[in-house]
Amino acid sequence: MTRILVVDDEPKLGKLVAEMLELDGHELERATSGRDALVRLAASRFDLVVTDLRMPDVDGLAVLRAARALPQPPDVIVMTAYASAESAVEAMKAGAVDYVTKPFSMDELRLRVRRLVSQRGAEAREARLVARLTPELVAESPAMRAALQAARQVAATDATVLLLGESGTGKSQLARFIHYQGRRAAGPLVEVHCAALPETLLEGELFGHEKGAFTGAIQRKAGHLAAADRGTLFLDEIGEITQPTQVKLLRFLQDRRFVPLGATEERTVDVRVVSATNRDLAGAVAEGAFREDLFYRLNVFAIAVPPLRDRREDVLPLAERFLAARGLPPEKLGPSARERLVQHRWPGNVRELENVLERALILAGEDELRAEHVAPGTAQRARRVGDLLVEGFSLDALERELLHAALERAGGNKTHAARMLGVSRRRLYSLLASHEGEGGPEPDAP
Repeated sequence: MTRILVVDDEPKLGKLVAEMLELDGHELERATSGRDALVRLAASRFDLVVTDLRMPDVDGLAVLRAARALPQPPDVIVMTAYASAESAVEAMKAGAVDYVTKPFSMDELRLRVRRLVSQRGAEAREARLVARLTPELVAESPAMRAALQAARQVAATDATVLLLGESGTGKSQLARFIHYQGRRAAGPLVEVHCAALPETLLEGELFGHEKGAFTGAIQRKAGHLAAADRGTLFLDEIGEITQPTQVKLLRFLQDRRFVPLGATEERTVDVRVVSATNRDLAGAVAEGAFREDLFYRLNVFAIAVPPLRDRREDVLPLAERFLAARGLPPEKLGPSARERLVQHRWPGNVRELENVLERALILAGEDELRAEHVAPGTAQRARRVGDLLVEGFSLDALERELLHAALERAGGNKTHAARMLGVSRRRLYSLLASHEGEGGPEPDAP
């Protein structure tokens, strides 16, 4: 129900307006003077104020300014018999959403109020939807609080953002936070995992293609850039894109124009770009693997997402949120488990923490989680690495061991194995190829 305050020093008109709006199902209060209105605004919360402009003690502009200065300001419609362009401009500049001139039709005022109420309801529904879509990021630690504050600041702009951090730190969650907290929240958020797409398909998927542009292009495809128009394009693992794609992306970032594969005409879209990488892009630039000019275009506003070992204050809140998502109370996590979780360095970051807790819940069953439930995976990894520290140990041997273990645990699925190792699928293939013939896994293993 909409709460409306009607302010008019003419009792008959004020009563008529109030009764008419009550018939539409609104909750009404009346003030017979500007001073009375100020008292009521201070005492109660209203969704809408309909106020006369010219009143003897405190005029409608004073009521308008007082209403707009409230923490949750109501909309204000100004009504007056003293019609003039100057008074209308002054009222609108002060924050009025509408302006009616006496004498006015009651049906006209009713229609305007209905439109405002409908608009406010739509905005409230949109705000609730955005709140549900915005990730709830844990930021108890100073390092994560700084990253989150930077994300809030840049979200209000259209600046290009580069998220830097290790695999599993939550860069994709921060990208979603930036989108839904920004002015483009009502627009699409299109996420592209660059390393998951083969080199031959990435360019066509990103920029789109015409029918017949290449073998297998049986129909026209708009592409991810077009799909993200008026929204945000999130390019995850941006460091894995090829040189030809880097050139086309650079051109788009410079003038927001691109040409789909097989097309002859340029296309324009309004897209904000957020990218992320776990690679050292500055180092890749120095090695000639990544274009310097593209790096600077992407690096307009960089945010470093800290690893979990640098945000120990967040470990237990993250664990408790994980349990809450499964309907479990914080007490499920026993004192010994809490101590073990805080002590661990978490090389796999938040993703590793979630995996450890998932396994621990299976082991513990109905019991509380204890240290032994969260420790075995860590201890097992430590023993395997320790076993390699013998005469003849080498980094190559460790790398081969890790590749074997990852492929075995992933059931031969290279995408899953690459994710476990914190590298791109392309990088995994390169590592497999480098160990071919040395007792390492074959690059064409299933």
